[in-house]
Amino acid sequence: MGKYIVIICDGSFPKTEYPRYLIRSADFIVCCDGALKKFLRHSEAIFGEERLPDLVIGDMDTLSPSLQKKYSDIIIRESEQEHNDQTKAVRWVLNNIEDIEAIHILGATGGRADHTIGNLSLLMEYTRMFDLGETVLEAVTDEGTVFPVTDTTEFDCGAGREISIITPDSSLRIRSEGLQWKTDDVVFDNWWKATLNKSVDDRVRLEFSHKSVALIMMN
Repeated sequence: MGKYIVIICDGSFPKTEYPRYLIRSADFIVCCDGALKKFLRHSEAIFGEERLPDLVIGDMDTLSPSLQKKYSDIIIRESEQEHNDQTKAVRWVLNNIEDIEAIHILGATGGRADHTIGNLSLLMEYTRMFDLGETVLEAVTDEGTVFPVTDTTEFDCGAGREISIITPDSSLRIRSEGLQWKTDDVVFDNWWKATLNKSVDDRVRLEFSHKSVALIMMN
């Protein structure tokens, strides 16, 4: 069985049980720099005792010098500005940990809207940047789960689940089964075009007209 990795970004720290369960059961926990402060505040409530993440990574622009000094043994500073801290964390994990079954990204949403949009859209970019293989990559929030797909796919969701589909590829056509409103004739020329849908079956199938990338949001 592969390893379960949790990456915690500096957005809204999870309050509900499922994302906190992911933290509690993770094999390895990475905090983007500013998220360390939030992790320290919540660790006792999650674990029943105070504990540290396994790694803190980022450019350290949101972590005080005193905390950087105190936790220097678990900090990796990456000062390049071409990629954000979430991407640096994903890259480090994929380059340094073997046998990964799943990467769960928490705290990617909340706060500034542009950070939320950027962090979630990067999930699609990671399918191009990295060789993910069979590794599950998803962002988990208090409201739901977001994950990228690159071709025809089926997934279990349960009937009555709120589902949105977003893609930057306006040439992509997606034939759907198991959704209340069919997406067969949707032209993806804006983000909202296949949002606010709902599953009517326990399993949803999305058939791509060609290999591309899309984001599935389940609430």
